[in-house]
Amino acid sequence: MNKKQLQSEQTKKKVAEAARALFAQKGYTATSIEDIVAATGSSKGNIYYHFHNKEGLFLYLLDEWDRDWKEQWAEKEKLYTTVEEKLYGFAEHLVVNDLNHPLTKATDEFIYSEWARNDVQEEVANYLSDHVQLNQRMLQQAMDAGELKSADARTLGFILEGLLMGLGEMSKRSPNHEATLNIYRQAIHVFLHGTVVHKPRA
Repeated sequence: MNKKQLQSEQTKKKVAEAARALFAQKGYTATSIEDIVAATGSSKGNIYYHFHNKEGLFLYLLDEWDRDWKEQWAEKEKLYTTVEEKLYGFAEHLVVNDLNHPLTKATDEFIYSEWARNDVQEEVANYLSDHVQLNQRMLQQAMDAGELKSADARTLGFILEGLLMGLGEMSKRSPNHEATLNIYRQAIHVFLHGTVVHKPRA
């Protein structure tokens, strides 16, 4: 990377960091390109060159967040030996890194206000597909190891994602971190073990 490319990357990083802080503080709609210009000293032209527009800049931040999320989980996943431990750890990772992330509220606002855009719909679809695949991989590994009954891992991965997404929506306004985490743990327990009492046949 030559000096010009290095400066360009540094500018891009500086703009992204400033924008992340502004979006977290003010929300998506209330943050303007002018605010980002004022916070960074960069020109509008520089911002448009790197990100095209405010929507592109926010999508870049979402990609960055998702990449960091996956890298952090990949490190944590190595610590667990059973599928039950892994899914409890996964639930905790979601609570800590999704519900408490600085961009969580701005992301909801962004998706609501920009949903008509094809690139936003595509981004959300890709995110969901990636996470269903991640769930599928974990569950298939557990099936292969004999920890879970043999089943369609993709369908179970889809169900697990729906469960966790629903919990996320229900829990966003809960101020009690430990109570939220306990609900996620109970949900994982129900997913793995169910609630039906299996009585012996007479």
